Amino acid sequence: MNKQEFTITVYTENRIGLVSRIAIMFSRRKINIESLNTSPSEIEGIHRFTIVIEETEEVVRKLVRQVEKQVEVLKAYYNTNDEIVWQEMALYKVSTDEIAEKIKVERLLHKYGARAILIRKDYTIFETSGHREEIDKLVKVLEPCGLIEFVRSGRVAIIKGSDSFHAKIKAFEKSEPGETVVENEFLDKQDEVFSM
Repeated sequence: MNKQEFTITVYTENRIGLVSRIAIMFSRRKINIESLNTSPSEIEGIHRFTIVIEETEEVVRKLVRQVEKQVEVLKAYYNTNDEIVWQEMALYKVSTDEIAEKIKVERLLHKYGARAILIRKDYTIFETSGHREEIDKLVKVLEPCGLIEFVRSGRVAIIKGSDSFHAKIKAFEKSEPGETVVENEFLDKQDEVFSM
């Protein structure tokens, strides 16, 4: 089997140390994480990890099953690039003098979908979003024009299918509602005795 790029989406409770435990699962298997992004999900109290790796589907399938065994993990999915809509965001810091002299800024902004978010005498910062290849093309254009600094975010992705994790959670709550909390009168009375 050939390796290909997969995006793993993991829905978790928001717990300290979970990122490092998940990262260790990848490093033990000698799998390099190309991109890692964590953010709140559409469900309050639940976070979403988006992890990009290059591996065979068999290895990814086993890895996702292992990730799901973590107590705080609610669900994990893996998808190919054809099954998701995804973007990355990038910032470019460029010498203002160089960019003003060598490039028609309006043309640059239009062609690469970039926009200036900060203009100073010494440098200008541009922002754009897109696929990695598009972002890298703009890096090559800006390198000869005094590119000072460049940073790219991790991938953000949404699965193309119409089912949502939020809908699955709501359906689960309806079919298996949580237990109601019942006060233990015996413990309350013991607490009263000990507090006297």
